[in-house]
Amino acid sequence: MSNPAIDEKDDGLELARRMAEEEEGVGRKPKGGSRFIIPVIAVTWSLFQLSIASWLILDSTFIRAIHLGFALLIVFLSFPMFKHEHFGLKFLSIRSRIPAIDYVIAIVAGFSAIYIAVDYEAMTMRYGSPILRDLILGGILVVVLLEASRRVIGPALPAIATVFIAYSFLGPHMPELIAFKGVSLNRFMGQMTMSTEGIYGIPLDVSATIVFLFVLFGSMLDKAGAGHYFIQLALSLLGGFKGGPAKAAVMGSGLTGLVSGSSIANIVTTGTFTIPMMKKVGYPPTKAAAIEVAASTDGQLAPPIMGAAAFIIAEYVNVPYVEVIKAAAIPAFASYAALFYITHIEACKLGLEGLPREELPPFWKTLFAGAHFLVPLSMLLYELIVVRHSPELAAFNAIWVMAILMLLQRPVKAYIAKTPLVPAIQEGVKDLFLSLASGARNMVSVALATAAAGIIVGVVALGLGQLITQIIDTLSGGNIFLMLVITAFASLVIGMGLPTTATYIVMASLTAPAIVTIGGMNDFIVPLMSAHLFCFYFGILADDTPPVGLAAYAAAAIAKSPPIATGIQGFMYDIRTAILPFMFIFNSDLILHNISSWPQGLLIFAMACFGNFAFASATQGWFIARNKIWEIPILLSVTFMLMRPDAVAGWIGLAHGQRYWVYPVGMAVFGALYLIQRPRRPASQTAWSTA
Repeated sequence: MSNPAIDEKDDGLELARRMAEEEEGVGRKPKGGSRFIIPVIAVTWSLFQLSIASWLILDSTFIRAIHLGFALLIVFLSFPMFKHEHFGLKFLSIRSRIPAIDYVIAIVAGFSAIYIAVDYEAMTMRYGSPILRDLILGGILVVVLLEASRRVIGPALPAIATVFIAYSFLGPHMPELIAFKGVSLNRFMGQMTMSTEGIYGIPLDVSATIVFLFVLFGSMLDKAGAGHYFIQLALSLLGGFKGGPAKAAVMGSGLTGLVSGSSIANIVTTGTFTIPMMKKVGYPPTKAAAIEVAASTDGQLAPPIMGAAAFIIAEYVNVPYVEVIKAAAIPAFASYAALFYITHIEACKLGLEGLPREELPPFWKTLFAGAHFLVPLSMLLYELIVVRHSPELAAFNAIWVMAILMLLQRPVKAYIAKTPLVPAIQEGVKDLFLSLASGARNMVSVALATAAAGIIVGVVALGLGQLITQIIDTLSGGNIFLMLVITAFASLVIGMGLPTTATYIVMASLTAPAIVTIGGMNDFIVPLMSAHLFCFYFGILADDTPPVGLAAYAAAAIAKSPPIATGIQGFMYDIRTAILPFMFIFNSDLILHNISSWPQGLLIFAMACFGNFAFASATQGWFIARNKIWEIPILLSVTFMLMRPDAVAGWIGLAHGQRYWVYPVGMAVFGALYLIQRPRRPASQTAWSTA
């Protein structure tokens, strides 16, 4: 997806909504009878996914093939080849109708995806020796998949996949360091299109069986009005405190992020309300937009639902999903706590206050007005965490509760208001239909990202894995620290043009095994979960990395701020998140590895929060007053003591089991710096207790 230029004459909110629509899969808006084709296909896809989660039993390969077939069908019907007219060929960019050529391409693409299911038994018998038909349809699938990804996601992922495809054939002709024995066309097509080691691999399986249901659940919540409820609830709680709208933006985006895997959709849902309010209390437009970007981007970190990549982590690491939730909990909540802290720092710097209480929604009335939204969410959490059902079963049970709620919500309100019931019932049915269509459209980019990234994973599985480890080892000189920096930088660069899920899949397949292996070479054990979460975190951070971060463009459009400056400011706020992966690679306590004690876990969480506060103060130049140069190293040392007590304990001769004694020392230094800065605190700054 190309970056939109911000036209001052264009309405910012409309631009942000168009970006969200494009991400959702709303490219064309046909008129006449054809306007029903795409929604009907999308609803059919949703019903198919709900069927396989409940009563329909199919082979997993069939499910993956049909899932991809629906995605390709919707893409070629929804998105023109070009966004603007090229070469005088208007039909390649038309949006008001679906040209005949795109009907043909859509049907051919859909059939090429389900071909493995149509001829499954025969293909399994001739795997490794494909016939001409297999090669032709397999080649068509690769081409249409890359083209569909280009139309929806942008050129980056197809370009990277094309490089890997070329490399698989040209490997023998490469320089010695990166030389590869290469593959034949038969082996390549067998791997990519006739097995579950390429396009139809684990990422697409997770997309087809788990992620779709969670995305559909999030879409239903959104269509029912939960996003607006979350932000109103956050405003009623926090809007009156110092910099209140910014704090409400963090909370509202975090709650919305529980069920949304999209930074842009999160920004459009919450930023529409919070960015104008932040500007109203005095935040500059760039900082208002950047806070919303940081909050919405990190929504994908928030357990228990962390976007598509988290479910793929569970499959790759081969652990129950609840273990991923457990591992991600402390870093995610510490990151959000630090963002609350940063909004307070910014408010202190600017001398801001909150909104008057009379301008805020009343808390109890707001809470009870949307309390019904908490029922399906509670159901989902209960199923995932208490009963520990599989993610797909938990999501399915939450969806049918949500469906009942959507059908009853409007009639109940109509009954209370004593207005006609029939129109309310009709609106409830319409809401449900639109949410089923929206959920499927939201899944298009995820399905294509997982399938296209499967090409890269498939090439790596052809024998490149060990070679990549050797290349990374050579580049880093065997130094685990340098290797992590290279991995982080590569994730940010690759992630500029890719969705979070695709970035994670690419980087995890290339570098996660290398991180573990090179760590072992240095006599340092890196848990596999740490390596995968490292790739996941930096894939998310790429969402607002300038100059391409699309989340920053969406927020800047609403705030009417410069998009590059917004991205840079958002990245500065996100540095507090960027430090966490480096810490949990070396201190596995932060991901609760081999820790099952609640008091121990809460202690680690509290210290991680204070450590992140200290780091935020160091990077933002403010604690309770403006920092002096010599205070910054002290804040960084506090960060290190509270996040790496194991390392400090080793330096001063304490045993590993005594590492938590470093915590009081770190907190004492933090407290001493507070007392040093206290006399310099601005007179207008209120006590911390009012924050």
